[in-house]
Amino acid sequence: MRTSIATVSLSGSLTEKLTAAARAGFDGVEIFENDLLASPLSPEEVRARCADLGLTVDLYQPLRDIEAVPADVFAGNLRRARHKFELMRRLGADTVLVCSSVDPAALDDDALAAEQLSELAGLADDFGVRVAYEALAWGRHVSTYDHAWRIVETADHPALGTCLDSFHILSRGSDPRGIEDIPGEKIFFLQLADAPLPAMDVLQWSRHHRCFPGQGGFDVAGLVRHVLRTGYAGPLSLEVFNDVFRQAEAGPTAVDARRSLLVLQEEAGIAEPPAPVVPTGFAFAELVTADTEPVAALLGALGFARTARHRTKPVDLWRQGEARILVNAGTAVRRDGTRLAAVGLESPDPGGAARRAEALLAPVLPRRRAPEDAPLDAVAAPDGTELFFCGSGSGGWRADFEDADHAPAAGSVRRIDHLALTQPWHHFDEAALFHRSVLGLRAEDCVDLADPYGLLRSRAVSNADGSVRIVLTVGAAPTDDTARAQHIALATDDVVAAARRFRDAGGRLLPIPANYYDDLAARYAFADGELEAYRELGILYDRDAHGVLRHCYTRTVGRVFFELLQREGDHRGYGARNAPVRLAAQHAVQAHAGG
Repeated sequence: MRTSIATVSLSGSLTEKLTAAARAGFDGVEIFENDLLASPLSPEEVRARCADLGLTVDLYQPLRDIEAVPADVFAGNLRRARHKFELMRRLGADTVLVCSSVDPAALDDDALAAEQLSELAGLADDFGVRVAYEALAWGRHVSTYDHAWRIVETADHPALGTCLDSFHILSRGSDPRGIEDIPGEKIFFLQLADAPLPAMDVLQWSRHHRCFPGQGGFDVAGLVRHVLRTGYAGPLSLEVFNDVFRQAEAGPTAVDARRSLLVLQEEAGIAEPPAPVVPTGFAFAELVTADTEPVAALLGALGFARTARHRTKPVDLWRQGEARILVNAGTAVRRDGTRLAAVGLESPDPGGAARRAEALLAPVLPRRRAPEDAPLDAVAAPDGTELFFCGSGSGGWRADFEDADHAPAAGSVRRIDHLALTQPWHHFDEAALFHRSVLGLRAEDCVDLADPYGLLRSRAVSNADGSVRIVLTVGAAPTDDTARAQHIALATDDVVAAARRFRDAGGRLLPIPANYYDDLAARYAFADGELEAYRELGILYDRDAHGVLRHCYTRTVGRVFFELLQREGDHRGYGARNAPVRLAAQHAVQAHAGG
């Protein structure tokens, strides 16, 4: 029999995945949509590359959340599908995978699902495409293969069949003997995968995946309160089996453990460390560099002006709106060049914030300062970033700077929207606990991001009004993730104007593949010229129930790049949907520069 493999199963760029599949002896491939969107190759070029390698494009996937929806939603789904079918014709693929819907708006109505899938198949047939309907194990209303087949059978369209996936079937404990009741010609595709039985049992969970209190999802503090009501007077003791902890240095891990117990005692009402003092904004972000020229050129193109210089140190203050960037040329620079080394946090009580941090075992950093320098308390975050607690107003740290000849720029950047900091692989959970407990920030859910060379984990922490947002990111394995880039996101009211101004000033924006914008055209309707402007400037777009996000990126200098970001409505995200495309584009630029 012929063999095929999905590109999502392999690591690297789409070109690398295709080459690897061909060298391994596969006959064909399933093209995963994200791999195409992040590729600089056009669909025609991908088709030609596959042909050169002796590969057929056996499946394009996935087309999600199509069926059993209200008529107006389905009309939009058909519009999206038409774009995909046109793309498949260019790509040379004749079968598309349609997953059972997970959309909360989907209706529990098999007759409607069959009717809409039949109409979808009719449209697909016009393009020479077949639709393979697959039951996701977590589908909202259709989660088993036999249910999916009943809907396909009811729809009764020659261009509609089913896709069988061994994982989705076996993970639910479905009896595969019923497959024999499906006519072979109606099984359009077969996907195979194995997996450990979810006897990730309690023992395995216990021995490998425990973490310190406050780093997981259990209500440990509530349990402790129940125990204390019994009159228990013994110790609070940690017994944690964790593969990551066993590979990390014992000293920092012990500090993390002790901090977790201090926070636990506070939450259980046993102890009262100094109360959290939640930061109210970013006072500054400090870049350390050995070569100020490329940094100055980048900041200048972004619209920043060098407004002041430190009286006793080689540190310049660049400003635009309320966004302040310090450029420090006087600190030892590591091999990876320019980096984000320190963050100033505006605080209503800097002294109280420092006392809280020290009580929770945050390393207090000594400062070499001249007698006339403003006193500033600073602690180190788990990744080594220095955190300064700064009072608001014109005094404090700004008194250390003498005005330069340049007035603050009148560009469109208003403030720092968020910072993204890459964590050492063994400090990710510690970092989340640190920022939540020491700084009083709220931790959001973890998100997995698809990098071309592996998954990244990301978790944001923020204050209540979003004036302080920090995104913590880590690789999925103990690779050299300390070399990954950091970035500073700048809020603007008009990202198109800001991006164009940056480009016209000589700045270089991150190029985004044309396939991404073809996909946007299928997903959303835009005003005349809107999508063309995004394509021209490399602007990414996201929309959720709360609002719209438009954002673009500069090229990287050292370890640092900037993001220009425009939020509309109450959009609270960070563009996670666009992250795979951005990461792939950055890898492509880096590879080109290295070549």
